[in-house]
Amino acid sequence: MREVTFERNYTHHAGGSVLVSFGNTKVICTAMVEDSVPPYRLASGLGWLTAEYQMLPGSTNTRKNRKVDGRSTEISRLIGRSLRNCVDFGKLGPRTIWIDCDVIQADGGTRTAAITGSYVALYDAVTKLKNAGLVTEHPLTSFMAAISVGYVEGQLIIDLDYKNDSRADVDMNVIGNDRDELIEVQGTGEAATFDRQQLNTMLDGAQEAIRDLIAKQKKALGL
Repeated sequence: MREVTFERNYTHHAGGSVLVSFGNTKVICTAMVEDSVPPYRLASGLGWLTAEYQMLPGSTNTRKNRKVDGRSTEISRLIGRSLRNCVDFGKLGPRTIWIDCDVIQADGGTRTAAITGSYVALYDAVTKLKNAGLVTEHPLTSFMAAISVGYVEGQLIIDLDYKNDSRADVDMNVIGNDRDELIEVQGTGEAATFDRQQLNTMLDGAQEAIRDLIAKQKKALGL
């Protein structure tokens, strides 16, 4: 993997905020808590989590327009689905956690960096709720992280930067938890097909990387 770092408390107002770096890919992830829920959650006693992802104008070598496109929407949904998997919404109570991921510099793997960094921001935000006595039990049920993996010219690469991603014959995004369970797998034969053995090899490499990322998250959180 590229060097991965987490700079916590990156902004002042959010319950949790992190500048996460995967090499030259840098994403600001924030988690903010609102004492309200979507209409379909009313009277359920359950909370909710939703996410928004955006690449900022100067994040690439040509200016990125400030608009929500199909790619941003798809990645926003991926981040939300992934993080909801590790939240006990009964313990959270009738609150909504907003996760915002703003890519300030892109060099491949922005969605996996956003998911991995967002978990740290989320952990800080809900820990503050627990410390303030607003929840009686910590609502997170597991740690989780995400990584990209693929084959470039026949070589297995973990955590693809833009150069490798743009040349990959096959690439995947893998999200998993600290129980070695898979949360989501997105795999595509970009320029070639792949067989079951290659799939297993990619998943094995991804899960090993996810274990390493979770260890880095825990270290950043002082756990």
